[in-house]
Amino acid sequence: MPGHRARLLTAPSEVMMSQPTPFVAETMITAGFTYALNTGVKPVNETFAEGDIRRHRTGAFETHPMPVRNGRLAHDLGLDSSGFLCVDHHTRVSDFLDPVEVREIYHEEMRQLVAEQSGAPRVVLFDHTVRSGDGAEREAHKLREPVLSVHNDYTEWSGPQRVRELLPDEAETLLRRRFAIIQVWRSIAPRVESNPLGMIDARSVAPGDLIAAERRYPNRVGETYQVSFNPAHAWSYFPQLRREEAIVFKVYDSARDGRARFTPHSAFVDPTTPAHAAPRQSIEARMIAFF
Repeated sequence: MPGHRARLLTAPSEVMMSQPTPFVAETMITAGFTYALNTGVKPVNETFAEGDIRRHRTGAFETHPMPVRNGRLAHDLGLDSSGFLCVDHHTRVSDFLDPVEVREIYHEEMRQLVAEQSGAPRVVLFDHTVRSGDGAEREAHKLREPVLSVHNDYTEWSGPQRVRELLPDEAETLLRRRFAIIQVWRSIAPRVESNPLGMIDARSVAPGDLIAAERRYPNRVGETYQVSFNPAHAWSYFPQLRREEAIVFKVYDSARDGRARFTPHSAFVDPTTPAHAAPRQSIEARMIAFF
């Protein structure tokens, strides 16, 4: 497939000497994932207002135990194959709760990273979200919670629609060429100790697994995919993900030539998490890559 492939983190020797040795987990664990039930009624996920961290969600769900492999031991990951990969990436940001610092430093770092990994000559960053597993911290800083249900952020309809909303003057020209929506996820704490991010290999997702759900915001209506259970789903995660690592993954690709198009994902409860593990703190940045 075209595009660049990042260096995978598979062994402690690959980590910068100034950093602690990565945690080495089991090759495979089993964890529960919350899947949607297809009731025939379109689900709704609603955000109430700017700065309001509450959400309302409709739909029916069920939890299934699934094997989850240690992605650090995989050698077959890539944006155009599995739909995701993990890379070494240092950031100059000192305080991810400072929106000015994030906009002025992190946004450009993310544009450069996605351009490098995707090969796209133009990358437009349009959003970022900071999340916390600590309720008091969420309330104090108006942060979002980890999403503990299987989903994909864009659909066949909402991918092109986002381009029209963000770049209305150029949209029709841009939509004639290939584009992809690519996200970058990282820990803003020293490492992820609880609620890690699990990724489904795009090659194991069938079209019938994807359930379109309305995504309501105060100023617009979007669409995401909820995901129904399929025992063929191949899950991976990167245990004890460090702040100097980043998961790069693709949630939409306009190309229909066999490469990964949608990469469902979910936070989950890792059964190997210690009893007193720190709550998860993370940031995800969202970009459109134009080819």
